[in-house]
Amino acid sequence: MNLDKLYRYLEEHKTKMTDDVLTLVKAESPSENKALVDACGITLQQMAKRLINGTIETFPQTTRGDHFKMTVGQGKRRVLVCAHFDTVWQQGRLPIKIEDGKIFGPGAYDMKGGIVQSLWAVKALIDNGEFPEHEIVFLFTSDEELGSQTSRKIIEEEALKSDVVLITEPPIDYTGELKTARKGVGIYQLEVFGKAAHAGNNHSAGKSAILELAQQIIKLENLTNYHLGTTVNVGVVRGGSKSNVVSDYAVAEIDFRVETDEEAERLVDIMENLQPLTDGVEIKVSGELNRPPMVKTEKTEELFRKAQEAGALVGLNIGEKLAGGGSDGNFTASLGVPTLDGLGALGAGAHTEHEHIIIDELPKRAAMFARLLQKI
Repeated sequence: MNLDKLYRYLEEHKTKMTDDVLTLVKAESPSENKALVDACGITLQQMAKRLINGTIETFPQTTRGDHFKMTVGQGKRRVLVCAHFDTVWQQGRLPIKIEDGKIFGPGAYDMKGGIVQSLWAVKALIDNGEFPEHEIVFLFTSDEELGSQTSRKIIEEEALKSDVVLITEPPIDYTGELKTARKGVGIYQLEVFGKAAHAGNNHSAGKSAILELAQQIIKLENLTNYHLGTTVNVGVVRGGSKSNVVSDYAVAEIDFRVETDEEAERLVDIMENLQPLTDGVEIKVSGELNRPPMVKTEKTEELFRKAQEAGALVGLNIGEKLAGGGSDGNFTASLGVPTLDGLGALGAGAHTEHEHIIIDELPKRAAMFARLLQKI
């Protein structure tokens, strides 16, 4: 078939797109290292300015990297494109390379490839005289991998001013399916305070924090219900001092995932009202529902259909799926703003050592994104 005009333009610029992805990946940005994240943010600002020449507004932060937004165009419709440029990887942890037509490196898939892809989509519209009558706002944040602690308020404020939100997180690995729903995420810590005693001479005088925690873990893990889409995972456990001492302290870090608001409320209620199961010990629960569920709505379906139409124009058959992981799309969708997620670069391996994107798919996915912007 004849290539879509924008797809052809982006295919002709694939090498430059690849170079931009490599530049951004090489600007390593582990979430907790403000200096590195800010340096990456400057690199991204310079790149975005060069590609689409928008107006920049910065949101300075004290302990996390600065967030910023870039606005281009004007019109009756306002489209918010959300992306984060922090990664889970410490500097130097992953090699950065091109191999077998793939770009490997920290954040290549999650989600620097998607950032570059979306910027080039807008550049293609501008350079080909097809920019829609929209105000397009790119919001780039620096702490998504830490739960969007300092960016959530900004994300929500920008979303409430927008007609739709597009999230350039990765699609489903390899298949390229978009994410029309995501599970909500609860993050909690359970601390247990017992009483120490000599394990041999005076065992009965002790109150084991580890024993109490073990019982609580069984109770919590048994809340997992695959039929409801609910999982509870006690992922980290610490406690005790020595094998011959009854433990006086133990702590667990807990992650739960839920598909509906009702199930989120139920799990939050259980977590925040846990009671000791052993006499003589105390427990303390801290944490929150970090991200509400992203529930598919009729507006989401309508937006997804437009993405399917856009994909068809460039030869893509676009599917959809519920994702178990959370994103900033959870926040925007819960506000009632139509949100479509998974619009990033095709690849696989988020948060794994083989994280990568497929270079040859960059122009096609960018062209789909561009056509979607026109159809909104």
